[in-house]
Amino acid sequence: MLLKQRVAFYLEDIETPIGRAFNLIITGLVLLSSAIFVTETYSISASVRINLNSIDTAILIIFSIEYLLRFWCAESKIKYLFSFYSIVDLMAILPVFLGLVDITFIRILRWFRILRLIRFIEGKNVFGRVSTEDTVIFARILFTLFAIIFIYSGLIYQVEHSVNSKGFGTFFNAVYFSVVTMTTVGFGDVTPVSEAGRLMTVLMILTGIALIPWQLGDLIKQFVKTTNQIEMLCPRCSLSLHAADAQFCKLCGTKLEKV
Repeated sequence: MLLKQRVAFYLEDIETPIGRAFNLIITGLVLLSSAIFVTETYSISASVRINLNSIDTAILIIFSIEYLLRFWCAESKIKYLFSFYSIVDLMAILPVFLGLVDITFIRILRWFRILRLIRFIEGKNVFGRVSTEDTVIFARILFTLFAIIFIYSGLIYQVEHSVNSKGFGTFFNAVYFSVVTMTTVGFGDVTPVSEAGRLMTVLMILTGIALIPWQLGDLIKQFVKTTNQIEMLCPRCSLSLHAADAQFCKLCGTKLEKV
């Protein structure tokens, strides 16, 4: 296998030990990077902040190398550049390059890094483990809720903190506002005062309205479909639910042995 093909395989693979290890490392770095940004919204000592910035810079360099490797392995460079995953990856590393010219507002893009985790709940796998379709759909719903709250909380915090530090003093304040707004409770004790903050709030509500019911509909349809399936364990991938008349596993193609 050529070097480019081998690299491309392990970048996408989540079944072999090497591919799974690589993707779990990237997942851990995404979560660590997000945790660093949340921590930086609190009052911490200058030495701790410097150490966190150093770790974050190292993570961004790794993300940049990964992006360049994916671009190098892509068969169609133009198609890859405009693909969803490429745009998400680019948004995650863009602050590294634009930060060199001190564009302060570009910090907002940092909160989109969490979207990189969507790679690991696609297809029939949830973070490297073979799962049923209803489990995958349920994981997508949870991730969508988490991503909406996390990203918009970060965006609202970025635009509101400088003008409304009392209401949005920390990231948790922004999360609290996002949750009570998304659940339509709306206590009114924390409200955005800037036009940008209000715009982000409207976008957050519209995003939730657009994405959550659609995914819930998929989950309901999957539950209805599951009622017509029977328990029949695949000897290869361990998928348990199949249609009553199935002869081969719908996930890996292995011949099923009916009991």
